[in-house]
Amino acid sequence: MGQGRQEKVATSLAGAVSEEISASLAPVDAELERRYPGDPGTRQPVHTVYVPGDAFAADTVRSWGDRALAALDEHAPDAAAFAAVLGLSEELAGPVHARVRAKLEREPIEDLRVDFEDGYGNRPDAEEDEAAARAARIIAEAYAERTAAPYMGIRMKCMEAPVRARGIRTLDIFLTGLMEAGGLPGGLVLTLPKVTYAEQVTAMARLLDAFEKAHGLEPGRIGFEIQIETSQSILAADGTATVARMIQAAEGRATGLHYGTFDYSACLGVSAAHQASDHPAADHAKAVMQVAAAGTGVRVSDGSTNVLPVGPTAKVHDAWRLHYGLTRRALARAYYQGWDMHPGHIPTRYAAVFAFYREGFEQAAARLSRYANRTGGDVMDEPATAKALSGYLLRGLDCGALDIGEVARLAGLTRADLESFATPRRGDLTASA
Repeated sequence: MGQGRQEKVATSLAGAVSEEISASLAPVDAELERRYPGDPGTRQPVHTVYVPGDAFAADTVRSWGDRALAALDEHAPDAAAFAAVLGLSEELAGPVHARVRAKLEREPIEDLRVDFEDGYGNRPDAEEDEAAARAARIIAEAYAERTAAPYMGIRMKCMEAPVRARGIRTLDIFLTGLMEAGGLPGGLVLTLPKVTYAEQVTAMARLLDAFEKAHGLEPGRIGFEIQIETSQSILAADGTATVARMIQAAEGRATGLHYGTFDYSACLGVSAAHQASDHPAADHAKAVMQVAAAGTGVRVSDGSTNVLPVGPTAKVHDAWRLHYGLTRRALARAYYQGWDMHPGHIPTRYAAVFAFYREGFEQAAARLSRYANRTGGDVMDEPATAKALSGYLLRGLDCGALDIGEVARLAGLTRADLESFATPRRGDLTASA
């Protein structure tokens, strides 16, 4: 096709109009950057394991892995048996089973929280003091010896009046112990439970600010998760979404919103037999959390099931199928993290996660490759979709479901390429694909 005549370009607005509009929107631009910085681009663990403060020990991570392996050997000794229980396809059975076993041997827990709240209860002050100091020592030693889970920390008692002072003291003892042992580990995570008012979140932020100042730490170094376990944390008395206020009240320190299945359900009057992460009340709460957190860099975590895979094989298989199904359901809804209550849950946690990523990674890699190379296909993807595709592949790589070699072979992209698509500049998402 030959080159046609050059079109005449004409405008009607003076340049000052655009400048005035930009100046008027400057505060909005700054607000967008402050409130919605986007995903931090760091690894998100696929689960959180809670261990009571009195039960936590130096061998907890390895013990959970060994118990999970023992459950797998007893109740599903090979790939075919495991696949039959969970309904895995023949194509997925071998890779998923092999990767689950390897994960349990190498990194059985991705995120561990030493619990000083419901799982621990009220103890004499001297006893909780000692348990908090012991938790700090064990975690510091684990990081020094490279035996720690990628993420570790504590869940303190909440900011309600009856237990507030106890929770603050436990947090202080724990963090001080870490500092005296060499400093705060990179994988440190703290959880604030049973939050009802945004002011409680602000109080937590101020508490951490005071600790940072006391030790000369960089401001904002310590973040924390907000646990959503009450109706007031979703809907305030004036009808507004409290959880959105909480994210802002954290003053940049909020790292996650964790749904508490049983406390929240009970708060709404759901009977014990129907308290589950797939109850409509749970779906509503998590949907509000998800929308409130979108774009803020705060991650959302699903809750747990209290149906434990223990007892005879038939009962274990029933519990495994339930846990697998709930985990797959959560992943489809973009809840990429959940809680695990028992070592027997870990095989099905990883089976669900690995199957989720392995069954879709070839298509995702191919679509991302076409997008990156601007080649045709039967789907027209845009920058936002490229972000989702690369995020999917990166999460699969982080947990061990995928290897960078197989992703690179299909997508022709390096991890750095994936990361650039997963965390684009804000303006890139509005550009045409």
